[in-house]
Amino acid sequence: MDRRAFFSLIALTGCAGEGLTVYDPVRLPPDSIEGAGDPTRSAVTRSAFAFGNQAGLAGRPGEAARAIADMEFLAAALPADPRYQQRDPLLPGRLSQARTEWRQALGIPGEQPAQPLIDSFYMAWRASRAGDMAAAAGSLPPGVWARLGALPPLPQTSQAANAAARVQSDGNLPINRNRL
Repeated sequence: MDRRAFFSLIALTGCAGEGLTVYDPVRLPPDSIEGAGDPTRSAVTRSAFAFGNQAGLAGRPGEAARAIADMEFLAAALPADPRYQQRDPLLPGRLSQARTEWRQALGIPGEQPAQPLIDSFYMAWRASRAGDMAAAAGSLPPGVWARLGALPPLPQTSQAANAAARVQSDGNLPINRNRL
């Protein structure tokens, strides 16, 4: 290794904690999509529909739980996904603002990691589909199930979901089957 490469490596490792964003890898559960497909594309499509027609979530906390789980996934995954980040450099900021909006609406701390939330929201969705509302409510932090049934307007969430959908439809994005 030549000296310049060595010192460049030292400089990079010394700055590793400063100004670099580390993304928490997240995954959607296998049942997040029906049939074969890309879970990211499915989450983008579902969330854009759900938050573009948010009135359809009123009184349907199970569906709202799935929509929020999809948005949690997108907020964590898309900033690190070159298929999306290169096509809309504003998308990570929009997703971050949207995450703050829905977490405040649901009473979820901002520092909560995404993967446990994705898992618990999907558990609530599954339980509600099975008709077990007590299990659905019990899989979430106290009060969140009730808030999901009466979500306030989430305009930043709708804008972020629609921005991701625009990138997806404009970009002719390749399918990524490795996210399952």
